[in-house]
Amino acid sequence: MDSLAALALPDLWDRLTGTQPGPALWVVLATLAAALAVVVPHGLWRISRNAITIAHEGGHGLIALLTGRQLTGIRLHSDTSGLTVSRGKPYGLGMILTAAAGYTAPSLLGLGGAALLAAGRITLLLWAATALLVVMLVMIRNAYGVLTVVLAGGAFLLVSWLTGPQVQAAFAYAVVWFLLFGGVRPPFELQLKRSRGGAGDSDADQLSRLTHVPAGLWLFLFHAVTLSSLIGGGRWLLAV
Repeated sequence: MDSLAALALPDLWDRLTGTQPGPALWVVLATLAAALAVVVPHGLWRISRNAITIAHEGGHGLIALLTGRQLTGIRLHSDTSGLTVSRGKPYGLGMILTAAAGYTAPSLLGLGGAALLAAGRITLLLWAATALLVVMLVMIRNAYGVLTVVLAGGAFLLVSWLTGPQVQAAFAYAVVWFLLFGGVRPPFELQLKRSRGGAGDSDADQLSRLTHVPAGLWLFLFHAVTLSSLIGGGRWLLAV
């Protein structure tokens, strides 16, 4: 048993740190189309948006921890809303960065994923995503949130361990395209809600109260980050 473990560990390490061949251009374009197909139609978006909410709330939680705040819990709801609660000063840079992280997190994760795929680090991307979901699961505080994170993590785990390199590559590209396209839509939805007098306690409005900068400027920042990530990440993914 010990000898098998000694042989397996170097192999696992080589897979994690090594590079893997990227898919053919038609696969990249097919995964692009698949991502659009679950982001653009309203009916499918109501379901797929749950994955964007995971990234959104995970972004709040990660930045809260990195800025020294105490993360007390994350909730994900069936209407695709979410809530991340952290303790610490209700003002200052840490609070501002935590509030700003939500709408930008899916796109920035997509951009980082695109960079890894452009470097051929497909296995590293899949395992890193699985690890982040496992860490997030510890902080989930409601049953629906546990279910969605377990399903997402299970999908990454199954693809990582039970499929071949080409399937893993296609899955990784589909996920990154989804994050890039899916990250663009929520700021536009927020802008529409605010134009109708809703979402008065949105992240943009909280940031406005924290910084005395108009919420519209924070919305502009969200748009700038998500669209820039889509353009930059898309260029990396298409450079096959």
